[in-house]
Amino acid sequence: MKTLRIGILGDYCEANPTHLATNDGLQHAAAALEIKAEASWLATDEAHDLAAFDALFCSPGSPYRSMEGALTGIRFARENKVPLIGTCGGFQHIILEYARSVMHVEDAAHAETDPYASRLVIAPLTCSLVGKTMEVLFTPGTLAAQAYGSATAEENFYCNFGLNPEYEPQLEEAGLSITARDQFGEARVVELPSHPFYAGTLFVPQTRSTAGKPHPLLVAYLRAAANI
Repeated sequence: MKTLRIGILGDYCEANPTHLATNDGLQHAAAALEIKAEASWLATDEAHDLAAFDALFCSPGSPYRSMEGALTGIRFARENKVPLIGTCGGFQHIILEYARSVMHVEDAAHAETDPYASRLVIAPLTCSLVGKTMEVLFTPGTLAAQAYGSATAEENFYCNFGLNPEYEPQLEEAGLSITARDQFGEARVVELPSHPFYAGTLFVPQTRSTAGKPHPLLVAYLRAAANI
């Protein structure tokens, strides 16, 4: 049976239900594909051999102990074509890394850690989404739409921050596509079409995964990592 090594960028906390769901969701998806997933949590304030993993996962639970540690892992996955998914805080930091490294907004900031910065690429949401379930609408033909096999889905949110709409045109011009929005038109999924699998979701798909019904996005992620 094929075994995948998954590196989870994040500071594990067993009291965080989204962290427990991350572990479980990966196992649900692996079982559906009849493969094994060996997941290792990679603390953001420690150095890691990122090349030892078949795929990386940027977890919920920001602020991380080291923002730079999380961004380093994200950049490694982007530059080396390593399958990556980021959820909630992972979504936010995928955008932040892209803004700094690709869009050349070197001082791109996150309002959670630097609320008075001049370039808040990640800004407070108009309304908090903590504990909310909302409909997400996918752009046809995108990675997310293909994974779900549907135009819409209900997903769980746990966040207070998201993409600042002012940076949307610049982000998409630089190649990071917004591929799903909520009913108010706000960005909820980003993808890098030139990459084998590179996606960020502001929602936390793993919290809706069960053994009997693995989350389709996690299945697609592991399928890409396993090249099957």
